[in-house]
Amino acid sequence: MRLFQKLKKVDGWRAISFLENNVCAAHVRRMPNVKPKVTLALSVAVNGLSNNTFLEKLAKDWHGDRYQCTTLLSGGEYRFLPVDAPQVPVAELKPAISWVIKDMLDFHIDEATVDVLSIPAEKNAPQRNRAMYAVAARSKVIEERQHRFEDAKIPLRVIDIPEMAQRNIAALYEPEGRGLAVLSLGAQGGLLTITAGGELYFARRIDITLEQLLQSGPEKREAYHDRIALEIQRSLDHFGRQYQSITLSKLMLAPMGDDDGGLQAYLAENLDKPVESMNLESVLDFSDVHDLKRPDKQQYYFLTLGAALRLEEKVL
Repeated sequence: MRLFQKLKKVDGWRAISFLENNVCAAHVRRMPNVKPKVTLALSVAVNGLSNNTFLEKLAKDWHGDRYQCTTLLSGGEYRFLPVDAPQVPVAELKPAISWVIKDMLDFHIDEATVDVLSIPAEKNAPQRNRAMYAVAARSKVIEERQHRFEDAKIPLRVIDIPEMAQRNIAALYEPEGRGLAVLSLGAQGGLLTITAGGELYFARRIDITLEQLLQSGPEKREAYHDRIALEIQRSLDHFGRQYQSITLSKLMLAPMGDDDGGLQAYLAENLDKPVESMNLESVLDFSDVHDLKRPDKQQYYFLTLGAALRLEEKVL
């Protein structure tokens, strides 16, 4: 959802996320033939004060006005909906998509801001069967986020979503010519994405949080493992039927801190794909932010880092 005019700033993107009682920021620079470099990762506790106070502090103390900035919506602030691509001219695509999704929303379409994300077509698939994702948020939510950054005098260029942030990290791990599934778990639940060639093909939410998984007893944890494995296998089977030309290489688990609750071992035993855990230090340069070598910090900053890995593109 492109919001403001282009501004020439410091190279790379600064991503700012709102995580419960914290404001989280990360800056990543991409350079040819080397790992993207994380030059900033910080989190400030709100402690009862407004988020705007900390955005203003970010702008002043960490020169937020010198960067091109993006921010992430949380999972409850938007809908991510698969739809068939309408057979209309490009200029009429968003109005047509709005008409398609109007009955899928729990608010009136006139109150919505809508964007679209193209999904690459399966080889030899009829054009009429092409799929897209519609992203819909209440316009009030978008306007409030814009005003928050305007008031802090931070130039906000993009409002993004977690699916695209996770796609950005997945792209660093993708084997050439093959697809990759990634599962992350956090405070808002699980997010499963499937990517190939740097493109997002599939995304699905899983209603289990990292806290639920790690703080449950053995019996409950086993039930969570079963649910997660079932959701993943169903998703992989669905993807395989839809995109027969793409071979999935493996499933990767996003960082979950020092303890994944036995999830990696369970999934490796119960899925028909290899399962590996991510260490972001293998794809990102943390020489300026040594704390990010810690698994708990990688989990905390995962989506914020993904948002800061953004490449300028034609969607969202």
